[in-house]
Amino acid sequence: MTSDTISQEPSSVYPDHDQYLSVRYFGSLNGLRFFCIFAVLWHHAPIWTQLSDPQRILTRGFLGVDFFFVLSGFLITTLLLREEDRSGRFSLKGFYWRRILRIVPVYFLVVTAISIYYIGIKGMGELLELVPFYYLFLSNFLVEDIPMLAPTWSLSVEEQYYLIWPMLLLLVPRRSILPLLVVLIFLNLVAVTGGLRLIGIQPIESYPLLFKMFTATYAPILIGSGLAVLLHKRESFRRFAQLFGSKWSSPILFTTLLILIQMLPADMTGWPNLILHLAMASCLASIVIREDHQLRCVFEWSPFIRVGEISYGVYLYHLIGLHIATLILAKLGTDEGWIIFLVYSAISICIAELSFRLYETRFFKLRYKTQR
Repeated sequence: MTSDTISQEPSSVYPDHDQYLSVRYFGSLNGLRFFCIFAVLWHHAPIWTQLSDPQRILTRGFLGVDFFFVLSGFLITTLLLREEDRSGRFSLKGFYWRRILRIVPVYFLVVTAISIYYIGIKGMGELLELVPFYYLFLSNFLVEDIPMLAPTWSLSVEEQYYLIWPMLLLLVPRRSILPLLVVLIFLNLVAVTGGLRLIGIQPIESYPLLFKMFTATYAPILIGSGLAVLLHKRESFRRFAQLFGSKWSSPILFTTLLILIQMLPADMTGWPNLILHLAMASCLASIVIREDHQLRCVFEWSPFIRVGEISYGVYLYHLIGLHIATLILAKLGTDEGWIIFLVYSAISICIAELSFRLYETRFFKLRYKTQR
């Protein structure tokens, strides 16, 4: 849901690994972020819930977050590996400094503002004990949420990943990285299907937290990391280029992903989710291995790019936008889902744009003002 600059000129014949390694900005990724955040906005709008028998694909906008995870794992790992190639090793201090400046200012602003609104203004003092866990990025383990802060669970997952993964990447021998990722993904799969309970490993509850570390949504971000490692290596890149390097790979793979979203069972726990996350990684590969893919005109349409650039803010502010839109439209006498969706999406994007221009960019300027 956050962006990092990693431009690639189109390859007219066949994707080239050296060219891939020289990329500083993947042109289609902000367009992909647009579709991810669109899915999230759709999921929280009262449209599909008002339908008597909606198609399954219409009920699965929450998968936009999963794709954000795959994308985040890929970008973070790619950036770290390329910094290591340039400098001999990557800087943990520099990495954490950049992540803090990108994520924390606007996140703390939203957590503080919403906490004050519900606890200070609405008088819901019982929520006060939850507040510290949002600041500590532990909201994915909360058994209840402060209203409008429920989506922060995904940011907690990302922050926990940011805390641990770079250190593993720094300490674990390169030949062991992929096997480690496979093991971690497998453990996640076993855990979510109840396998750990069979050997006596139970969640740890300490109200208001319920620690289910191995059942948290880590698999997609780890799969994205694995994709980055594979594409960084010349031999595996060549194999991926053979599979996904055609200009037509992107429309074929994204169509396949949509079919899977529609056809996979109602309960996607375990293998269905793994299949879906691997499909997302394949889609991502098809638009980063070569830039001149057949969906480029869609992913690089300037309005999509702009919304993608500010998608982190849209994600944080969208339930505020929904709250405002619902209050306004209720006074106007309508609860039509489509109208609410359009109005609250516009409000969320406007808030995020103002936040990006007037607040977040002030911190961006500090990202590289640090010593290694």
